[in-house]
Parts: sequence; C-alpha cells; structure tokens
Amino acid sequence: QVQLVESGGGLVQPGGSLRLSCAASGNNLGFATVGWYRQAPGKQRELVARFTGGGDTAYADSVKGRCTISRDNANAKNTVYVQLQMNAVKPEDTAVYYCNLRKFGLDYWGQGTQVTVSP
Repeated sequence: QVQLVESGGGLVQPGGSLRLSCAASGNNLGFATVGWYRQAPGKQRELVARFTGGGDTAYADSVKGRCTISRDNANAKNTVYVQLQMNAVKPEDTAVYYCNLRKFGLDYWGQGTQVTVSP
C-alpha cells in the first residue's frame, strides 16, 4: 500500500513563489520514481517535473528554468519526501497539483493540492 500526502498549495500572486511538499510512504520505495503533475480546469493532467531512472530529472517546457524538484531519501525503503519549488509563477500555473509515485510500472497519486495564481 502506497500513500501520498501533498501540502503547500494556496493562493500565490503572479511573480511569486510556491513550494509544494509530498510525503510518500509504503514498502520498497527505493525502487520508485517520483514526480509532480498538474491538471487545470478543462485540461488533461500533465507532467510538471519528475525524477526518471538513474536520478535524472525531466521538466515540462512551460516550467523549465522556473521549477526545481528535489527528493529526500532519508528513509528510502519506506518514506520519500518530494518537493517542488516554483518561482516566477504565472496565472497559467493555476491547477491542482498531484504528487506521483511510480513503482514496478504502477502509478500512485496523492489527493492533489490546489494552486491558484492571481493578483
């Protein structure tokens, strides 16, 4: 059983910064990759940033240069912490942000956290 809990969403002014956190718990998480996705109203869920195999990272073009994903493997067997730092936010960053964990080809999702970018 894998559980993911996100935190850190809310209202942010354009040009500001936000930091999202995710706590992922389960068994054998050392084999998992993690990332962040988002879904805006009326749109499909899309990748924001994620770790790929080997510890590399991938970012959506729309957030490159503004976004950093980080991971804390302090207890990688059972708990992984994933953060998303986004700077210079724009109204088009408004969405529900989801933490994702992928293990043995299966995707697990958090409940999502709303981010609204507005004056």
